[in-house]
Amino acid sequence: MRAKIAAAGIVGLAAIGMPYSLSRAQEAPSTSRSVWDGVYTQEQAERGHSLYHENCAKCHGDSLDGGDEAPALADGQFRLNWNGLTLGDLFDRMRKSMPQDNPGHLSAAVNADILSYLLVSNGFPAGKTELPQESEILRQIRFESTKPDSKNGK
Repeated sequence: MRAKIAAAGIVGLAAIGMPYSLSRAQEAPSTSRSVWDGVYTQEQAERGHSLYHENCAKCHGDSLDGGDEAPALADGQFRLNWNGLTLGDLFDRMRKSMPQDNPGHLSAAVNADILSYLLVSNGFPAGKTELPQESEILRQIRFESTKPDSKNGK
């Protein structure tokens, strides 16, 4: 009798937990790709270079080295600040708050191109497909400040 009650309790707990774990899976999409997987093209980064200088350099500097009140965008501190987050997080930050004198006026395509320029400037490799313009897709790409050790699968 105790075994039946225990089994019923376990089944009940599993039934309660399943919707929660399913909803958590939907909230946190799989981030199986990283910035080290070549998530933008060289051509896109070249477009981003020009767009960066038109829209960002006045605050962040011609060499992405920062300004009086704007942080550097190509250095170890920048990479550490974004480490463990996703490109979707960075893209949304850019989209909603930049440029500081006119936040949100740049298109998704322009932001994706500028983001690809930031990636190449931080030493992340180019690939064969352009960086997407959708936050939902970009949230599936991890920002990792250092290259994973391929021997350990990390």
